[in-house]
This record gives sequence, structure tokens and C-alpha cells, in this order.
Amino acid sequence: MFKAVYSDKQHVVFLLTQAFKDNRSVNYVIGHNKYTTIRLYALMEYSFDMCFNFGEVYLSDNRAACALLLPPKSKRTNLCSVWLDIKLIFHAIGIGRIGIALKRESAIKELQYKGDIQYLWFIGVDPAHQHKGLGTILLNEILAKSDQEGRPVCLETSTLKNLPWYENFGFEIYGKLDLGYELYFLKRDNR
Repeated sequence: MFKAVYSDKQHVVFLLTQAFKDNRSVNYVIGHNKYTTIRLYALMEYSFDMCFNFGEVYLSDNRAACALLLPPKSKRTNLCSVWLDIKLIFHAIGIGRIGIALKRESAIKELQYKGDIQYLWFIGVDPAHQHKGLGTILLNEILAKSDQEGRPVCLETSTLKNLPWYENFGFEIYGKLDLGYELYFLKRDNR
């Protein structure tokens, strides 16, 4: 894996847009209508920008998989983050969905693990390259990096079929939230 540079943004955003187009949690935030694809793309642009500015963005060696990491302690409120939040509202969530998004985020923050962690916000594989072990390789590299840093890794998923995959890496479910779908909170302690 290698650290993405800003010129990788369009590639990463396109990859994540393809990988998460049917994700229940993502679609809950952006809504499902004729603008869903545009809003999903805007959400992934926001996610890339947040992680590029306050966390880390990684690509697999063949550029078919990526991961966005955002340790909670690294995110700061500044002009950049406020501008990105404003863009998120207008381009991804929509003004009419602000209440839904804020309520969801508040409920998630209540359950999220507190402490010095590595937060795996997104990990995605180009659908044309899925089921070839790329996500496994990338996640192993992220976990090794987090182990070296001495930080546990936390994430959320609404995709039931991914739970056994994460559990194979040592993740354990520590919480669950009902948002009309189940959102699972997972944590893997460093080794």
C-alpha cells in the first residue's frame, strides 16, 4: 500500500462511489432519489478531503482498493473543516436531510469507542476486483501500521456479510445501533 497524494482524489472518490453505491448506511445519510449517485460522489469527495487533511488515505499497490483513516484526535475545527462540512450539507446530504444526518451522527458518537484509536472510515475495493484478496491485503497492512503505532482500530459497518470478514482479523462487536437498519461497531485491539 502507499499513501495517496491529492492527485489521486478523483480515482479514490470514483472507487469508493462504486464500492459503496448499495451500502445501507451511506444511502441512509444521502437519501435515495434521482440524485443519489451525485450525492454519493459528493460524500466520498468530502470523506477523501477530510482524511487527506486530517487523517490518511491509502491505495493498494495496484490502485484497486483504498482505505480512509481518520483518528478522532486528529480532526480539528478550522476554516477547512467548516468549509468541507458546508459543502457536505449542500452537495451530499441536502438541507432537508440535515436533521436526519445530525441525529444519526449524534447517536453514533454516543456509541463510538473513546480513546486514542485509528478510525477506519472507509475501506473499499473496485467491484471489478472484489473477491481477489485485495481488501484483505490492504486491511492487514493497515492493522500492522496501527499495531506499530500502538492504537486499536475501530470501524462501523451495516453490511452483515462483512462481519465474519472483520472478525477473522480480530475485530469484535462492541455495540449496535438501530437506525432502521443495524449499524455494528467493531474494535480490534493492537497486538
